[in-house]
Amino acid sequence: MIIKAIASGSKGNAYYITDGRTPLLLECGIPIKELQIGTGFKLSQVGGVIISHQHNDHCKSISDCIRAGLDIYAPSEVYTVKKVKGHRCKEIRPLKGFTVGTFYILPFECDHDCVNYGYLLHSNHSGERLLYFTDTYMVKYKFDGITHIMAECNYSVEAVDYSIAHGYIPASLKERLRMSHMSIDNLLEFLKANDLSKVQQIYLIHLSENNSQAEEFKTAVQKLTGKEVFVC
Repeated sequence: MIIKAIASGSKGNAYYITDGRTPLLLECGIPIKELQIGTGFKLSQVGGVIISHQHNDHCKSISDCIRAGLDIYAPSEVYTVKKVKGHRCKEIRPLKGFTVGTFYILPFECDHDCVNYGYLLHSNHSGERLLYFTDTYMVKYKFDGITHIMAECNYSVEAVDYSIAHGYIPASLKERLRMSHMSIDNLLEFLKANDLSKVQQIYLIHLSENNSQAEEFKTAVQKLTGKEVFVC
């Protein structure tokens, strides 16, 4: 499995993955020109764009991707909010699997302030299984046989308190973060609850610009899991 973070964070998200047969985009929250560059100007070869939810940092260029001839897989709310429709817009539902090329993809519900899905992607070509979730404070499911994890690790409570004390963010933001984004503590608890015996790599995504501590997060996940960890 090849995983490349084209963009990650509140300013925009887009990730390129491939099992050697089917390239996919997870999210399209940046301008299409940046997607073209990030895919090595091979955007037309992408098998589909998988979108988690309706916020602009995850689906900004959905219309441009459709015009470029790419199939979109997303919750129906994404199409409603972005006012797009047509045969390229594939509506997906939680726990209803679908196939894109050599990938079988299972969506599952994540807790955010809007309808939001995570995805378990199984490659029928390589046998690898990628777990992807973002913009959620918890994941209520357990997973077996995962080989790769892309997980939001947005903030730490200590960093948020520091940002509030120094006036970087308003105190009112703390509650929203607590109920809509994954903290390092919650991520560690999630990892403890799952079978990581086959995991090869863990990617920490969607870190907060003001409220994260990248090296500390990476060290904590490495210490707990013993796996190769990357910060995106």
